[in-house]
Amino acid sequence: MQSNALSREMTSRASETRCSGPARQSRWLAVVEGISLWLAVLLFFFLQSVVAEASEQEQRGQDSAGALHFIDQESGRKQPATLLQTDYKVEVGGLIANTRLVQSFENTSQQWQEGVYVFPLPAQASVYSLKMTAGERVIIGEIQTRDEARRQYEQAKSEGRQAAKVDQQRPNLFTTRLANIPPGETVSVELRYQQAVRYQSGEFELRLPTTLTPRYIPGVVMAEASAPVSWQGGWAAPTNEVPDADAISPLTVLPQDVAATSHRANVELQLNAGLPIGSVTSSSHGLTSTWDGNTVIVVPKTGAILMDRDLVVRWAPVRGQAPSAAVFHETWQGEDYLMTMLVPGLDNTDSLPRELVFVIDTSGSMAGESIRQARASLLRGLDTLSVDDRFNVIQFNSQTTSLYGDARPASIANLNQARRYVRGLGADGGTEMAGALDVALNGQAPEQGGYIRQVVFITDGAVGNEAALFRKIQDQLGDTRLFTVGIGSAPNMHLMGEAARFGRGTYTAISDLNAMEQPLDELFSKMQSPVLADIVTDWGADTGHDVLPRRPGDLFRGEPMIQIIRGRAPHGDVTVSGRLPDGSAWRQSLPLHEAASAKGLHRHWAREKINLLMDSSLSGHINEDDQNEVTRLALAHQLVTRYTSFIAVDKSPVRPTGMPVATDHVPTLLPAGSEHAMLRYPQTATPAALLMALGLIGLLPCIALMMLRRRVFE
Repeated sequence: MQSNALSREMTSRASETRCSGPARQSRWLAVVEGISLWLAVLLFFFLQSVVAEASEQEQRGQDSAGALHFIDQESGRKQPATLLQTDYKVEVGGLIANTRLVQSFENTSQQWQEGVYVFPLPAQASVYSLKMTAGERVIIGEIQTRDEARRQYEQAKSEGRQAAKVDQQRPNLFTTRLANIPPGETVSVELRYQQAVRYQSGEFELRLPTTLTPRYIPGVVMAEASAPVSWQGGWAAPTNEVPDADAISPLTVLPQDVAATSHRANVELQLNAGLPIGSVTSSSHGLTSTWDGNTVIVVPKTGAILMDRDLVVRWAPVRGQAPSAAVFHETWQGEDYLMTMLVPGLDNTDSLPRELVFVIDTSGSMAGESIRQARASLLRGLDTLSVDDRFNVIQFNSQTTSLYGDARPASIANLNQARRYVRGLGADGGTEMAGALDVALNGQAPEQGGYIRQVVFITDGAVGNEAALFRKIQDQLGDTRLFTVGIGSAPNMHLMGEAARFGRGTYTAISDLNAMEQPLDELFSKMQSPVLADIVTDWGADTGHDVLPRRPGDLFRGEPMIQIIRGRAPHGDVTVSGRLPDGSAWRQSLPLHEAASAKGLHRHWAREKINLLMDSSLSGHINEDDQNEVTRLALAHQLVTRYTSFIAVDKSPVRPTGMPVATDHVPTLLPAGSEHAMLRYPQTATPAALLMALGLIGLLPCIALMMLRRRVFE
């Protein structure tokens, strides 16, 4: 009896234990789950407040002064960014523009700074002078080999001496490094450069770039760059296709991310075309123009302009005064230099049927205003097709796709289908331009019908592997002609111009939807016009003169032939001849004794010579002899190249021994009209990513406990 009673009691207690276990476990799980949920809610509201605060800071410029702040790597404290102010003063004489560019860097922090600024210049700009101003000290720069300039700069930086160095990354992309800027002080760098003025269809054009579109970097990240790239340098890591990616990828921010006085430019242009100027216009900015005889002073209406787009200025001669020929002369170090411009009057309106292939960039850098401009440009190009033409449309981003497998007749049905296709194009993904070139250039026009094959490439050119693309064009062009259309407020004009040169075509740029008709109509009119081919120039009986370019490219209607020669005195004539599409000969002579005086022709000749030598590097390697010749020319004519740099070094140290110096990479502004997805921000003082991760971590225990609770009661 007692045994049975004891057994029943033990069984009852075991049953109570089994019943009460789930209850106690359930209560424990409920408590833990509740605490976790409250923690997650608190983290969420904390994160929300941080994000709201960051948003408010962005709207008001991140502090009362509107300056972007960076995290100091050693102390972890916020440091104000270096403020940038820029001044352009441009003097145009004939076909050469000389620009004095002053970059002022103000150190608003409490520590010594090194400023690093990657900035654009016009395509093929010739930088020939550097001057650094620090307080009352003015240091004149010298041209050195790139390695020697780097050595002198690093030594001066480590010794506390102020120094400035300017390097060329691309023919239109440079870097200024400025060592030991004292706290609270401003140091200025004055650069002088020259560029050729473009003359097309009776109108002169000058472009001043102030920012750049972030470039797509193709290829595989190099092994030595596998570690995360510091926010202080470029946002891109070097790759096997773009080994200098970190040097051409400056941080990109919005105007409200910098101080209200930073990244503004004062601009003044003095135009003297050598003939009366009838009108001055701009598709990018409002201008105020003041005439003084044949000279016109041009300034932006708003005063200082925001550095978020190219400044484009065009001027046309008084009606009836458009030049058909011009010659300029300079004597430099005892040698004569002559530049000639000849505008053939190609009035023949005969045209041949064309196979026209449109290639449109639909990558992420084209998002926003750029893709709208590109679609409108392509649609306008489709309107130029006649019933005798054939066409195709190719789009590219990370992949390349075609509307048709092969070019189709320009019938009404095919054109309507193409228009619907183009209107539906968006912008996303990478800029894999090489594949699009393969598809566009490898096609062949029909043998019957006398078709000429033309490719129109519409892009912002935001890529870092330009040389490889030029090599592809050179190798695969065949009988095709390549025309480029630069899109956006800050296109890569180096790519536009050189791709058209290697493609035996021409180029234009569109920066405003409201002003796109004229440049596009001019481009498509040229493509429909006869070409003056097989051009030969005869400079007289003397031989051995160094003429550049050696063989002028084919000319389209309204385009000038420009050549420059060293060692030829201004007497006698130069004769130009060529062949028209119907096979007839064309010939015209120009007297050299009428040459007008000009400055900077020797630098223009040296730049053309250097470009000719550098063309050999499209194979991926420039031979030692050509490299030595480029260096010799650059040192002789005081030019910045891939192998030479300007360096200015103060003799006396200014930074106290033992006082550290921080490096501040000054950002560029996001080009106007670009999507915010193109921004390349530095690290800021808000650890938003960390807080978001903590919030997710806080939610994970809740999810796990809920799943465990469900299993317990199953």
